[in-house]
Amino acid sequence: MTNRGILLVNLGSPDSTSVPDVRRYLREFLMDERVLDMPTVVRAAIVYGFVLPFRPKHSAEAYKQIWTEEGSPLVAIGKSVAKMLQQRTGVPVELAMRYGKPSVSAGITNLVSRGVDDIVCIPLFPHYAMSSYETAVERVKAVAQDLAPDARLRIVRPYFDRPEYITALVESAVPALAGDYDHLLFSFHGVPERHIRKSDPTGSHCLSAGCCDTLSNSHATCYRYQCYVTAREFARLAGLPKSKYSVAFQSRLGRDKWLSPATDQELTRLAGAGVKRLVVICPAFVADCLETKEEIGIRGRETFLAAGGTEFTLVPCLNDHPRWIAALAKFSQPAASVLQIDALSGFRGLASGV
Repeated sequence: MTNRGILLVNLGSPDSTSVPDVRRYLREFLMDERVLDMPTVVRAAIVYGFVLPFRPKHSAEAYKQIWTEEGSPLVAIGKSVAKMLQQRTGVPVELAMRYGKPSVSAGITNLVSRGVDDIVCIPLFPHYAMSSYETAVERVKAVAQDLAPDARLRIVRPYFDRPEYITALVESAVPALAGDYDHLLFSFHGVPERHIRKSDPTGSHCLSAGCCDTLSNSHATCYRYQCYVTAREFARLAGLPKSKYSVAFQSRLGRDKWLSPATDQELTRLAGAGVKRLVVICPAFVADCLETKEEIGIRGRETFLAAGGTEFTLVPCLNDHPRWIAALAKFSQPAASVLQIDALSGFRGLASGV
């Protein structure tokens, strides 16, 4: 008989708002080959020569605007979710971050010390992307092989279209959508277009004309396609007409071409097009963090109001919403069958998913 446990994995946060802690976090994050996917020498030159000397101070100031008494919102919310999920499922649950603390090593070690030999890993990323879902999964696999080689490890697949996730999203947005508003903007985290192409197993489907509207096995690893499916399913469940919502991508970094339209530009466009009362939701994030609370909640609001908008409402992330806890509990249940996905481009050795 096996003893099941759950490992929740998110991206991470600095230990504090101090410049040294932010610099340490950015260094670990940006030196990941799945984030800045270029030769090590080039990546190091960019990170150490152009980013770390300047960006940590700016980022530290941004973190100060959203920091709480419990510390990083991302970590504090994650701990609350882990506690609530453990209460609901009755099995050990640990929180881990791909970068920073609590580490993946600590999470797996704690599960093993609690007698767990069947680990269900739930990446807290609804959509597949090499810079989030994939890097987290690969880290978990490597650490589990080292610290718990005899344990069974199962990875939950991206759940961008699962009814449990969509329903939780819609319920979380009910208060914002119940009032008078003109438009709903889905703001997903952006990725470079080259990441989309690298994850395309056909080598020719993604980012071609009508690619997201044409069935393809590339969709299993296509972040763009999965984001549009989430928006479509949300709109269907919420009863929104196509004219009432749009999709954009935030958090651009560097000069490479990223997915478009960009959220900051879309905020300006919508205000110029006559949208006065705007609601924004960020479905790629399941817990509020710098990208939601500061980038959208503060800077995004300022951009929209300065362009002529009058009301800006940001829907909180799923955080520890009861419907989201119920969805995670459902995701963690052993599946009747295990999907073999090692052949999919981008997973590089990921053996199975739940």
